[in-house]
This record gives sequence, structure tokens and C-alpha cells, in this order.
Amino acid sequence: MIEESKALRQKEVGEASILDKLKPHIELIAALFSGVLIVIGLILAKADMETSSIIIYLLAFVIGGYAKAKEGIEDTIADKQLNVEMLMILAAVGSAIIGYWTEGAILIFIFALSGALETYTMNKSHKEISALMDLQPEEALRINNGFEEKVAVSALAIGDLILVKPGERVPSDGVITEGKTNLDEAAITGESFPVSKSLKDEVFAGTVNLRGTITVEITKPSSETLFQKIILLVQSAQSEKSPSQLFIERFEGTYVKVVLAVVTLMMFLPHFVLGWSWTETFYRAMILLVVASPCALVASIMPATLSAISNGARHGILVKGGVHLENLGSLQAIALDKTGTLTKGKPEVTDVVVREDLLEADFLFTVASVENYSNHPLAASIVRYAKSKIDKQLIKPENMEDISGYGVQGMINGDLWQAGRAEFVGSLESEQFQNGIGPKLAEQGKTVVYVKDEQGIAGIMTLKDVVRDTTIAAIDALRKEGIRTVMLTGDGEKTAKAIAAESHIDMYISGCLPETKVDEIKKLMEQFGTVAMVGDGINDAPALATASIGIAMGEGTDVALETADVVLMKNDLPRIAEAVKLSKKMNRIIKQNVVFSILVIMVLISSNFLQFLDLPYGVIGHEGSTILVILNSLRLLKN
Repeated sequence: MIEESKALRQKEVGEASILDKLKPHIELIAALFSGVLIVIGLILAKADMETSSIIIYLLAFVIGGYAKAKEGIEDTIADKQLNVEMLMILAAVGSAIIGYWTEGAILIFIFALSGALETYTMNKSHKEISALMDLQPEEALRINNGFEEKVAVSALAIGDLILVKPGERVPSDGVITEGKTNLDEAAITGESFPVSKSLKDEVFAGTVNLRGTITVEITKPSSETLFQKIILLVQSAQSEKSPSQLFIERFEGTYVKVVLAVVTLMMFLPHFVLGWSWTETFYRAMILLVVASPCALVASIMPATLSAISNGARHGILVKGGVHLENLGSLQAIALDKTGTLTKGKPEVTDVVVREDLLEADFLFTVASVENYSNHPLAASIVRYAKSKIDKQLIKPENMEDISGYGVQGMINGDLWQAGRAEFVGSLESEQFQNGIGPKLAEQGKTVVYVKDEQGIAGIMTLKDVVRDTTIAAIDALRKEGIRTVMLTGDGEKTAKAIAAESHIDMYISGCLPETKVDEIKKLMEQFGTVAMVGDGINDAPALATASIGIAMGEGTDVALETADVVLMKNDLPRIAEAVKLSKKMNRIIKQNVVFSILVIMVLISSNFLQFLDLPYGVIGHEGSTILVILNSLRLLKN
């Protein structure tokens, strides 16, 4: 009995899974089945079995046209206006009334086929969301009082410690508190290469732990993870319509009314004015109803937009809607924040110059020992650099003093060591050290830290917020697209000039505060028209909101991510040029679709008035153009 029950349950599960697999393809199956019925109807008609063929055609009408008829009627009731689907239904019914059962059935078949193709485009786009959602784990291994327990991811709270083993996905955003590993972050950044992670490094939900077991402290609830934000961004992008799409939808309602009015006149006027028979008059009116319907025009934009958004999402470019993707193609200038956008955002030691009587290793050891007890951001960079160069435990200085805005000092082995600005250690000595090497390096946009001991200036260290490896390639790619680049930075004139030259930036504006960035963006918009802003920090949010298009770096602050219109999930600037190319290709394909569909409608209408066009060819020409337009849009899914 138990075995029978188990077998029955397995059978039910199997049937359910088959139905789930068939559901997305149900429209295509119905369309193809109606096509098979049309072939059977034609065979029966040739065998003089007219009644049987009409029954078969009726079945083809119902099976092929049910989905579109349902959609058309529901939309008509909801919007209180006729639509393209209703035109097709009326044309098919009209063809049947005057005895053109085959033509009416073919019309339904091709219309259903083009509808199935459009649904395929939608499903292909939504697959990106489904694929992302499948990557989100449902359970996590929480450590509670030294014991491991499986809990739902939704039950995790900030501060919980979880265990992530090799091969498992990280269930929620957090920070590693124990262990080190390599993570596959392709789901977040689109980057296929694993990323090394160790103590205090941030990890994201949906990424795969490839190597070691790690303990992670949860920093965000599952509903607020970066992974969830990506899903919401793509969902909202797919539901938001571009200006072109909104125009077509408004145009459709008016156009359908005009077509119905002209078709109504066509049913009577040619009989009285041109002497056509009633059968010919009604026949030509039905052909007009078919060929004048704007199916291809309506399908010109949405499939293309969805395909482009899906393509971008797959490659780490999240666009929050069709309107922003459309605008990217007309971009004339782009403003970029310096810190964290053009540069890595973390100063790195670039030069070390020491007095002739000192060894560089001893110098680094002493300076790092003093700087190790400073809270200044530059101090952390100096210590990090020194540790990478010397294999020696740092010592704690005596009489340590951190003088805000100037530098630090402390006693090492009975000698006083000072590190900081030139004014702190002695301006004249600093300028004269090594033939004035300090001021020369400062002109290159580097921050100079002077170090002094009991004998005078012991050496200097320069630090610089290093330009990202990909910055120059990204700026050059934007220039090729005819886009002018502008750097906005709070740095002084010398640093700004040096970074701009190194990055190949066209223009730079130094000394920018958050509010002046907004003013500069407004000036650029007056000068160039469509202007984008790229940033990653809280201080960039006002400028991101002001620009025609706001572009945020994926590793930026939550405020920047929420304000921006486009998000680069990997901090990869060349993706901007890729997004611009994708936008231009989308706009080009939309124009091709619109021009092609209008030309087809004009040719078919003219041919019908000149009595060259028969209904079957009108159906094939009209619905064929719709299928071609959708297939053209699907090209945007390619890399």
C-alpha cells in the first residue's frame, strides 16, 4: 500500500513537472497544432469533403486564436479601446463569413505564431531573472553556541555567524571572520575569474565558495542583499517602457480606430463609386483589415528593448529601464568622479627616496612602526606597503603623538622620528632634500610624506590614488564613440591635471564639492545636451540624480546604487562603452523595424486598392513582416 502511494505521488510530481516545462511553450504548441489542422483542412477540401474541412478550420480558429483573442478582449475591456488583436479577430471572422475559411485560418495561424515568438522573447528576458533567483540558497548553516543548525535564509539576522563549505553558495551578504577561500562572483559581477577572499573581506549572497570552509558574519538581511537588489533592478527595468514604446502604444489606439473607420467605408464605397461587386468589395475590406493592422509596428520596440536589457544584465550592466538604455545611445558627454571611479580609491605608495646613509629596509621598518599607530588613511597605506617589502615585526614607538592635519611622531630606540607634511618637519629642509625631489614629485599629482630623524630629512614617501588598469582603455573607447569625457574631483589643480593626463580625460574640473558637482553637471547639460555622470560615493548621489543618465559603480554605496539609472556590477569602466554600443545597436534595430513595418503596410495597402493582392498573400506579407521584426530584435540577445 505504501509503495503504491509513493509511486502515485512520484507519478503526480512527474506529470506536474512535464506541465511546468510545457507551460512556457503552450502558445507555440497551439500555433503549430492549428497549422497542422489547416493542412488537414486543405486535404479534406481537395477531396470535396467541404463540411468536414470547415469543422477542421473552425478547430484551427479556436486552438490557434484562443490566446490572442483572450488577450485582445481582456485588454479592450481594461483599456476601453480596440487593439491589434481585435483587428485580427475581426479580419479572420470576416474572411470566414465570405467563405475564405483557408485564408482566415492561415491568418490565425501566422498571427498566433508571431505572438508565440513575441512571448518567447519575453520569456527569454525573464529567464535572466529566473536564473538569478535559482542562485539564491534557501537554507544556511548557522553556528549557535558552538553547534551547527540548518535554518531558512530568511531567518538569518544581522550578526549571525554562518558556515559556508566548499561548493556551497553564500546565502547572505557578510564579512569573513574565519578562513580564506576563492569565490566565483560571476552571478554578481559577470566576471568568470575567481576572487581571493580572506579575513574581514566582504562576501555576497549567490556567490560560490570554491575552496576553503569560511565563517561569515551576516551584515544584511536576505531581503536587502546586493543579490536581491540586482533582481529588483532587472525586474523594474523589464516593466519600465521607453519613450518610443509609450508613443507606439498611444499611437496604436488611434490607428486602430482609423483603420476600422476606413474599413467600414471600404465595405460600401467601392461598390457604388468603382462598380465592384459586393463580394469583391467585402473581400477587399477584409484584406485591408489584415494588411493595415500595425502588428509589426507594435512589435518593433518591446522585444528589442527586452533583449538589450537581458544582454546587458548577463554581462554585468544593469539598466533600470528602456528609457535609460535608449538615452545612452545619444550620449554626448560623460562626467566621471575621480576617487573610486577613475582611480582605485585607495592611495598606494609609488616612490621611496632615502638619505644615502640609510638602508631602504630600515627606513621602511622605522616609518611603518611610527605610522602603525596613526589613524590617518595614508598611514594605513604606508604600513601595508612596508609589510609587503620587509619581513620583520613592527615595534611600538615611545611618546607616540598624532598631530591632526600635520603628521605623527614617536621615539624609536631613543631617536625622535617625525613623518608628515613639509611644514611639520621643516619646509626649507624638505624643499632642498635631494635637489628638491619632493616638490617635483608633487607636481605629478602625488602626495608627499616627509620623514625626519635627529640628523634631518631621512627620506620621503609618495602616495597616489592609482588610476585603475582599465581606465585608459575605457576613456579611449568612449572617445571612439564620439563622447567627450570630463573628470570632476575635489582634489587640487596639480593632482587633477596629473590624473586627467594619465587617464586620457578631455577636460577636468578640480576643487569640486558635492553641490558644485551638481552645478557642473547642469553646465555640461547646457553645453552638450545628453550627459551621463559616473560615481560611487554618497557625495556623488546628487550629481547622479541631476545628470541625464546616472551610472553607479557596483562596489559603490547603497545611495549611489539606488540613485543611478545604470549600475556596473563589476567596477569595470569599459562596460560603459559597451552599454553605449548596445544602446546604439538597439536604437538602430528599432529604426529598422519601424521603417520596414511601415513600408510593408504601405505596399500591401496600395496593392489591395489596385486589386493585385489576394488575401493569402496579404496575410503572409503582413504576419511575415511581424515575424521578421521580432527575429531582427532577437539579434540583441547575442554577445
